[in-house]
Parts: sequence; C-alpha cells; structure tokens
Amino acid sequence: MKVTVLSGGVGGARFLRGLIDVLPQTDVTIVGNVGDDLELLGLHVSPDIDTVLYTLSGAGDAERGWGRADESWRALDTVAQLGGDTWFLLGDRDIGLHLFRTEALRSGQPLSAVMARIARGFGLELTLLPATDDTLRTWVDTPAGSFPFQQWFVARRFEDEVDGIRYVGAAEARPAPGVIAAIEAADLLLITPSNPYVSIEPILAVEEIRTAVLARTVPCVAVSPLIGGKAVKGPADRMLRRLAGGTTAAHVARCYTGLIDALVLDEADADDAPAVAALGVTPVVTRTLMRDPETRRALAETALGATGSVL
Repeated sequence: MKVTVLSGGVGGARFLRGLIDVLPQTDVTIVGNVGDDLELLGLHVSPDIDTVLYTLSGAGDAERGWGRADESWRALDTVAQLGGDTWFLLGDRDIGLHLFRTEALRSGQPLSAVMARIARGFGLELTLLPATDDTLRTWVDTPAGSFPFQQWFVARRFEDEVDGIRYVGAAEARPAPGVIAAIEAADLLLITPSNPYVSIEPILAVEEIRTAVLARTVPCVAVSPLIGGKAVKGPADRMLRRLAGGTTAAHVARCYTGLIDALVLDEADADDAPAVAALGVTPVVTRTLMRDPETRRALAETALGATGSVL
C-alpha cells in the first residue's frame, strides 16, 4: 500500500512513528509543513520537517518531542554571552544539521533535494518532502500585531489570541518535485493529528496541492488533534474555538471540507460522531492518545483501515 501523508511537527511525527511500524518505509511519502521555517543566526531552520526527521530516525528527544537527544547548548550559551538572540533553542547537534542545510541551499540546491540527502544520511528509507521549495511563511494576526509563526509560538508563547492566519508566498508557491506525483500514486492519503491552521493548511495553501487532494480517486483520512475538545499540546483548541467557533470533531472536519472522507476521533469525542457524519465524513471512533509504541501503532492501523483499506 502506497501512502502519502500531510504532516506537521510533534503530533504528526508521533503518528508517523506508528505508521512506519506498520508499513514499509519505502511505501510512505511524507509531505511536510514549511510555513514554520525561519532564518535564525544565519541558519535555515525547518522545525516541523526536522521534528519528523529526528523522531522517525530515532535521533529525537522523546521527552520534549522536538530537537535532538543527548543535546548540548554550548553554541547558544556563547550567543547569549554576546547578547544575541536565544529565544529559539538551537542545540549543538541540531545546529550541525542547520549548517549543512544552509550551505546546500546557498549553493543553489532546492530544499527538497537537500532534505532527501539529509533523510538518507539519517538512515530513513521513506520519502520526506517539503510542501514547496519556494518561500512560504505562516503569519499570525493577533490583537497585539502580526507575527511570523515562530515569533508568536515560541517567543510570545502563543499567549496572544489569533484573529487570522496568513500564508505569505503561498499564491506563488509551486509544489516541490514529487509531491503531486506522490498524491496521485497513493492508495491512501492521510492527514496527521496536527493543528489544521498552522501545520496542515500551509501545505494545502499551495494551490496545486489542494487541487490534487480535491481531485483524489482514493480515500483521504484525517486524524483529529483534539481529545475531549482539547489539544494534547499547543494552541489548536484555542485557535479552533476562536476561528471556527468551537472545538468539536465536527469543527475539525469542517477545516477539511471536501478534502477528507473519514475523520478518526477520540472516544472522548464519540458524541460528535453524528455531526461529523452529517458533513458527509465517516467518523471513526478510537483511542487517539499516543502514549507508547503500542498506542501509536494501533492508531496508525485504525487510520489505515478507516475506509475499508486493507494492509
């Protein structure tokens, strides 16, 4: 079974860890969010894609859910000593990856080609693609002003309420090589339990990607990022409440109108199933909290079988 997955960072990476325990890596293509990317201390940082890379390769810090395991912070300590920006944590091992990627990008290589080299260097056999090689950045509009996503999320600790989201550069962005082909060749499309607004929508904001998903001839299954109407981590519930008017599974499903055929939701949200079905989306109720390898694998198996797909 060929599976193509649209994914954000932490929650998406955990789900993907379970997925590659079920499927051969060679059957999996991941299309990752680049709306969170930023230039910091002269380095190109891709937080969501790197979280996927580290998690799936076993190099990540499992407790934090992001960054490298066995990390040290001496380079950032020096930056702090000199009065530089340290609001975004970059560990020494992590910086090594950013140095490699930044040099390759400055030499003219596209991000997709660079990430392919990096994925192989970390021992992955799956295909890890950025949504686009072009510059696409998520901006958050708040009562306190407009901020690039990481400024709002990390530096401001996502305390500002969100009035709107903009995907700057999306109108001009083209899909990275291989993205459309992977969507068209897939036997199943999956959307991970990631924030719809800041993890998945930046991918779908690339018009050709959205069009390809809309034109799919195979099922597309999303996994809700909410449990009992609340986010496991991060601001997804606050954003849905403010931008969509609520935090039910139906509100999540409406974020993907026309794009999904089934929504996997937690048992705590089982009462929302009829409202999801009324939208023409098949509700699949299960336990979605990923505590360990067994629960990650079980959730992946449920998503794969959500529309009658067979492993």
